[in-house]
Amino acid sequence: MEQQGVTGPKPRPLTGNILEISAMVSQSASKDCDSIHHDIVGRLLPHYVAWSKQYGKRFIVWNGTDPRLCLTETELIKELLMKHNGVSGRSWLQQQGTKNFIGRGLLMANGQDWHHQRHLAAPAFTGERLKGYARHMVECTSKLVERLRKEVGEGANEVEIGEEMHKLTADIISRTKFGSSFEKGKELFNHLTVLQRRCAQATRHLCFPGSRFLPSKYNREIKSLKKEVERLLIEIIQSRRDCAEMGRSSTHGDDLLGLLLNEMDIDKNNNNNNNNLQLIMDECKTFFFAGHETTALLLTWTTMLLADNPTWQEKVREEVREVFGRNGLPSVDQLSKLTSLSKVINESLRLYPPATLLPRMAFEDLKLGDLTIPKGLSIWIPVLAIHHSEELWGKDANQFNPERFGGRPFASGRHFIPFAAGPRNCIGQQFALMEAKIILATLISKFNFTISKNYRHAPIVVLTLKPKYGVQVILKPLVS
Repeated sequence: MEQQGVTGPKPRPLTGNILEISAMVSQSASKDCDSIHHDIVGRLLPHYVAWSKQYGKRFIVWNGTDPRLCLTETELIKELLMKHNGVSGRSWLQQQGTKNFIGRGLLMANGQDWHHQRHLAAPAFTGERLKGYARHMVECTSKLVERLRKEVGEGANEVEIGEEMHKLTADIISRTKFGSSFEKGKELFNHLTVLQRRCAQATRHLCFPGSRFLPSKYNREIKSLKKEVERLLIEIIQSRRDCAEMGRSSTHGDDLLGLLLNEMDIDKNNNNNNNNLQLIMDECKTFFFAGHETTALLLTWTTMLLADNPTWQEKVREEVREVFGRNGLPSVDQLSKLTSLSKVINESLRLYPPATLLPRMAFEDLKLGDLTIPKGLSIWIPVLAIHHSEELWGKDANQFNPERFGGRPFASGRHFIPFAAGPRNCIGQQFALMEAKIILATLISKFNFTISKNYRHAPIVVLTLKPKYGVQVILKPLVS
């Protein structure tokens, strides 16, 4: 790459630039923000800020002995994601980093495995199927509203909204995709949350050869958590199988778990062992995680932004009441009329994208614009930096301004990529957006929320972009 004019910080033997990155991130994220502001790229990606100034829009960073091309040129990103989907994907290092967390599910699959798994899961996210899920979303959200009303009473009380959103989205994904409930799967979600954190910590050492085989504290705990998660998943899967075998159903159902088990039976009859129990469990873990974690974070950050911007909060509330009435429940057919809410959600995804980085690896030599990408090179797309770029979004790039998603068009797939882009975009994108609109429309019509004095603004990255201490808001029930 140096021959093409692409350079970067000098790597150290074995560790590359990891120690420098770790030191910079530790220092920049060690203190909480002084106030609520959205200029967070320097806090979370200080190495990107420093090296992009020194080396330009493209530079090479070494993750141990693995070189990574940092790419921010949006035309080249679009070309990579749209045109080269078949010959790029997840790297071995990425797969190892998530092996014990979500395994080889759709999120980490490549090539024909990815095509097969995407085709298998796609029917669970079709338009009519999505409409059917809306009922569960409304029911689960209504139960949350009832509980919160009882808890806060007539006064104004503090609620950690992040925890509530995680419970709610976990309940919804359990009911819509796995025919279960959050209460039944609470233990599973708790283990997955800890497993996510431990895998993120262990990933830092993956660049060191043999590190994953060491009997370290993290590796021992990860092994134990993985075993417990899979035990719980087997119980859920076996319960579904028992229902079919006892004649209660001719198939395993038409939700995601049912589709996976039906396909497994077909493959078994065809003597095809590609879809074994491990793959089913990996797929379940993938959708349990992706189906509630990212949406919960979207809802948490959006609630924080609305609580901090009362003018927009009232604007969205008036829109919701105009569309659904003062006491009406959200109707999926009318969600498209919530244009102000859609702008707010997009602006939340721009400022606080759950996935701050989008990694890819070239499986063969690629041509991207004037660049030749050699086989085996990892490409690092800093989504957070692109979403906060003044060059792309204007001088107010670090300010909350939902109107930027109003009149003038924005470049989805280049400038705005919270769900990635191209054939490998997020399969659950429409599910997540529908869920977010239903939940936010319901909550904003029932409560006024303001930021609690106890809220400390401290975004951090643990695989996804999270509020370090949660988001504390003051809820005040509205009079119908």
